[in-house]
Amino acid sequence: MSRAFVFPGQGAQSIGMGKALADAYPAAKAVFDEVDEALGEKLSSLIWDGQQDDLTLTQNAQPALMATSLAAMKALEAEGVTLEAASYVAGHSLGEYSALAAAGTLSIADTARLLRIRGKAMQEAVPVGVGAMAALLGLDFEAATAVAAEAAQGQVCQAANDNDPGQVVVSGHKEAVERALEIAKSKGARRALLLPVSAPFHCELMQPAAEAMAQALSEVDMNRPVVPLVANVRAAEISDPAVIRSLLVEQVTGSVRWRESVSWMAAKGVTEIWEIGAGKALSGMIRRIAKDVTCRAVGAPDEVMAAAESLK
Repeated sequence: MSRAFVFPGQGAQSIGMGKALADAYPAAKAVFDEVDEALGEKLSSLIWDGQQDDLTLTQNAQPALMATSLAAMKALEAEGVTLEAASYVAGHSLGEYSALAAAGTLSIADTARLLRIRGKAMQEAVPVGVGAMAALLGLDFEAATAVAAEAAQGQVCQAANDNDPGQVVVSGHKEAVERALEIAKSKGARRALLLPVSAPFHCELMQPAAEAMAQALSEVDMNRPVVPLVANVRAAEISDPAVIRSLLVEQVTGSVRWRESVSWMAAKGVTEIWEIGAGKALSGMIRRIAKDVTCRAVGAPDEVMAAAESLK
C-alpha cells in the first residue's frame, strides 16, 4: 500500500488545536516551544487560550497551523511512524510549508519565521476591503476559469484554488469577485459565496507578497525532502531544493492545483492519504477527487495511536 501525508491550509484553525497532542507527547510540546522561540512570542498561548478572531489573522493562522501539523507528525514519530511511511508529501497552500518542514527541507524555526513573513506580506499586499475570494460550487475548473475571465472586466479575477471536481475558489478585486458570483449562478453553479478571508490569496494582486517571499526564501537553507513533495503549482513531484524555492514564490500568486495533485498521487498508486494536523477539510476534498483512496485524519492523540496501529 502506498500512502501520502498531506497538510491543511488556512481555514482549518481553531482555538485549542494541538493542545491534547502537546499534553500527551513531549515531542509535540517541543514543536510549539520551538515556534514560540522562533517568533519571539507565545503563539501557543494564542492557539490554546486566545480569541478565534486573533488566531484567524493570516500572520497568526499560518504558523499556528504549521505548528499543529508538525506536532502531530512528532507524535506519530513517538509512536514509531517516520515520514518514510509515506511515498509523497503535499500541502494545501501554507500546508506546503508544513509538508516541507515534515520532510526535513526546512527547519521548524525557519518555517515559522517564513510563514509569519508570508502571512504579513499577503495581508499587506492588498488594502482590506479591496480584494475578496469566493467559492463556486458545482462548476469544474474550466467553467470557473471562464467565469473569472468574464467577471474580470479590466480588474483581477482568477481561479485561485482548484479544490475538487465541484469546488473552485476565485480571487481578485472585490467588485470582480462579486460579478463572478452572479455569472457563476447564471452558468449553473449550485452555490456561489464570498469567503471570510482577509485578503485575495493566490492571484496577481499578491505580487508584492511573492517578492517578499523571494527575498525571505533566499536567506534560508533548504535540504532535499526525505520523500518527494507534490507541489501546488505543478501538481507533480519535486525534490530539487532550488526548484522548490522558486515554486514557493510562484505559489503566492499561482493557483493551488489540489484536485490535480491528488489525482496525480492516485495515478502513481497512492491508496491511502493521511491528513496531518487540524481539521478534516482536505479529507472531504480527497474523497470527492479520488473515490478509491482511503483518508485518515491524524490530529488528536487517539488518531495518532490508531494511525500507528494501522501500520503494525
